[in-house]
Formats: sequence, C-alpha cells, structure tokens
Amino acid sequence: MDPKATSARSISVIIPVYGESAIINRTVRQVRESAVGRETEIVVADGGPGHRTLAALNAPDVIGVCCPPGRGVQMNAGAAVATGDVLLFLHADTLLPDNWPDAVDRAFDVGRARAGAFSLAIDSHRLSLAVVARFANLRTRLERIPYGDQAPFIQRALFRELGGFEPIPIMEDVDLFRRLKRGGQPIAVLKERVLTSARRWEKDGVVRRTLGNWRLRLRYALGAAPDELARFYKPDGDE
Repeated sequence: MDPKATSARSISVIIPVYGESAIINRTVRQVRESAVGRETEIVVADGGPGHRTLAALNAPDVIGVCCPPGRGVQMNAGAAVATGDVLLFLHADTLLPDNWPDAVDRAFDVGRARAGAFSLAIDSHRLSLAVVARFANLRTRLERIPYGDQAPFIQRALFRELGGFEPIPIMEDVDLFRRLKRGGQPIAVLKERVLTSARRWEKDGVVRRTLGNWRLRLRYALGAAPDELARFYKPDGDE
C-alpha cells in the first residue's frame, strides 16, 4: 500500500452562528465549492435572537439547528445531529482551502492523528495582520492547541468519547484540545490555510484585539473562570 494513500471519510461541517444572516449563504456555498465534488454534510447551529441566520439560509440541503447561544453549546448541538465520520467546526466568517477534505483525510491516514486543524491566514493586505497570523501558526505548531478560527476537526467517535465541548462561554476550543493532549492524542496542524475575516481586528484595532486575545488566553491559563472572561468578549455577528 502506498504510504501516502488516503481513504475518503464522510465529513460533517458544523457552523455555529450568532447573527450571521449577511454571510451564511456565502459560507455554505464556499464549503461546497472548495470540497471539489466531495459530498459534505453541513449543519448550521443558530444561537442568535430569533434564529434569523437560519431564516436567511437558501440551501435546503443544509441541516438547521435552533439552540441557545454559546459556541460550545451550539457546536455540541450541531454535532448531536451530524452523521459524518469526522466533525469539522467552522466559523461563519472563515473560508476553507480548496480540496480541504483530502487534507483532512491525509491528516488521519498519513499523520495518524485523530484530531487537528488548519493553519491560519487573515483576509487583509495589512502587514500587521500577516504577522499576527504567522505568530498564531507558530504558537499552534509548538503547543498543538489550535483556536476555533482554524477550522478544527476531530473523529466523531473520539468527540463523543470526550463528551464534546464543555458548555462554557469562551475557551471551549482550548479546553477540548487540552483534553486531547492530556489523553496523548496526536494533533495534526495542516500546512493548508483557512482564510478568516479581518473584521474583528478592523473593528477593535490590531494591537488592541491582539493584546486582548493574549490577555484572555493568559488569564485562562492562570485559572480565570470562563464566565468571568466572557464579559470581555462579544460575538462578531450582526444581531
């Protein structure tokens, strides 16, 4: 058998949303187009007021889930109805690279990982944001703890073994990968990059947003409660 050969798995893409009616159809369309003909289940878990993002969807084959707000809660709700062998969690303002299903397959077949994430690129020509992305990728490779905007993925069976995401208001992605590391699970960090929106940095300012993210992560590492940290973080949607 060719050591570089990969086997195709069914993949469910779970998109937690809060006020993303303006962009959700673009995101769904890009997931389909970048899958290069690979059949992909898409689940949109809407925790926004009135679930208006789901109402804006014009793709009848997308599975919609109404749930309370909170990314961890929403992603668990989406995962509960997903049927794919692999669960991939995607922010609505993030675009997947071309032929991303093959990259996920290689992570499992060649790298023997059971979970992983993509590298990060930020949709901006600003040098400062290129530097932010570079350092984010370096940190991820060293720590093996990716953030949610890197489209993390995990085998569905392993996700269920772990009990899914903790229902905490923030840092649910860090908590999940910490548990994976403690369990000795290999975590793949792919060279292929997702492209995430620069809107958070543009809204808050590059320095302020970056330092704020670092502060949140440091306080969490020092034992601050997620409920306390969540007071300094707001969703990026439009509702």
